[in-house]
Amino acid sequence: MKRIKPFILPFLIFLMVMSCNKIEQLPDEPYIEFRSFRVFDTTDILGNKCQAGKLRFYFEDGDGDIGLNPPESPEEDSTNLFFDLFRKVNGVMVKAPRNDVLNPSDYRIPYMERAGQNKILKGTIDVTFLYLFYSKEDSDTIRYDFYIKDRKGNLSNTASTSEISLSDNGIYLPD
Repeated sequence: MKRIKPFILPFLIFLMVMSCNKIEQLPDEPYIEFRSFRVFDTTDILGNKCQAGKLRFYFEDGDGDIGLNPPESPEEDSTNLFFDLFRKVNGVMVKAPRNDVLNPSDYRIPYMERAGQNKILKGTIDVTFLYLFYSKEDSDTIRYDFYIKDRKGNLSNTASTSEISLSDNGIYLPD
């Protein structure tokens, strides 16, 4: 028993030190990564058949300040997910004008916050687009570049979808 006692205290200290997990550290600037884009047939709220697309992307933010509350006034900034549409023209992706019918509006990611000491946020976000003025006969190939902005105004990296054929239902994964 006398031989075991001197080892008990160092062993307990070792266990306590090993049980303390370090908090993961990430930059305050958000990071995003394209995961998939799914094209499918659907029906709008008026019962009209239309094309739709669902963008899925991964995000992480070191200080956990992703998302906005609904705006209290019309002047308040209410978007934090931004898109640029590119169309394939003569084999080359060209940025489309803002008034292009396939160009989506910017979106508002809802307010998110973690309780506790570790504020890091990680997860996936899905955004659905309805292409109300699109016909499958158009056979357009598009791509989106997108980025997010956190509540402190930090901009994420810009992520890009793969090339998407709106006339072909299916899932498009990163290249």
